[in-house]
Amino acid sequence: MLTTRRRVLAVAGAAAATIAMPWVARAQQKVIRMRLAHAANEVHPGHIATVRFKEALEKLLPGRVNVQIFPNRQLGDDKQSLESAIAGTIELAGASGVLYPLVTGRPALAAYQLPFLIRDYEHFTKLATSEIGQKMLDDLAPAGLVGLQTTDIGQRNFLSVSKPVKTIADFAGLKTRIVPVPLHKQIWEALGTAPIGLPYGEVYSALQTKVIDAVEINVSSVVGENLWEVGKHFTLTGHYPWHNVIVANKAFFDGLPPDVQAAMRQAGKDSIVPTMDYTKTQDFAARDDLKKKGVQFTPLEDLPAMKAKVEPIIGEWSKKSPLIAEFVAAAQASA
Repeated sequence: MLTTRRRVLAVAGAAAATIAMPWVARAQQKVIRMRLAHAANEVHPGHIATVRFKEALEKLLPGRVNVQIFPNRQLGDDKQSLESAIAGTIELAGASGVLYPLVTGRPALAAYQLPFLIRDYEHFTKLATSEIGQKMLDDLAPAGLVGLQTTDIGQRNFLSVSKPVKTIADFAGLKTRIVPVPLHKQIWEALGTAPIGLPYGEVYSALQTKVIDAVEINVSSVVGENLWEVGKHFTLTGHYPWHNVIVANKAFFDGLPPDVQAAMRQAGKDSIVPTMDYTKTQDFAARDDLKKKGVQFTPLEDLPAMKAKVEPIIGEWSKKSPLIAEFVAAAQASA
């Protein structure tokens, strides 16, 4: 009788365990969901950067992760997306690199926009995938962020409304939209403009209503924000790249399994070159499209003089951080 009772209990226990096993397996394979917010529209390289990251990560971890992208300022502008990632209200964010020093107090990432330091898209890619490029991302850890990817989303030039800018003298007094950060203010004051800080989403209306006369900007943003409708004079200066950085909330990242952490870092690296290829292709192809829409492209006649005016800024900013100095040395050595 005792033996029978034990056998019944054993069979029942085994059956219960068997029933529970699929649930255990499913729990172990639970999909990790991540929200990635940014401000750009779907044709902009800033969006493509997030798509390439998502593709790379989901390829490395098939069925284990699901990255949901929120473009077009759905969850806020660049600054708000970055602040949300720091706060942990979203897991991932893509934002303009210029904002990271402003929001986090970590100055190193400003180095990418030292005037005329980075020559072209190939030079940028070399730096972003280098040891110093990784150090710049790692420097975000004290701010509660894990840096995953840095890409260029478009070399910056100059768009004006009323008249073409052909020489440095033409910059004088132009009310020019900038991101209100110290480096940009210093550069554009040195060139004689009257810099005005405005949110990205207000540029179109400000140009249309003549609140501003001009904006320093990349081709992708002229296309993505339809700025060609109000600004018809595009001066090719290539003064600095517009770098974009994808980050994860550090507390979220640290709570992930080690293999998922490693895959996220690898996905960041794997997605740099495809994004850069898109950025470069779009930049030059879109110039032809903009010409058809009536935008006049003009080279700056005294570009060497422009470079000379802002060159002292590189040395000055190199003193602000050892990482900036190291980045400048690496850029100059590889130029």
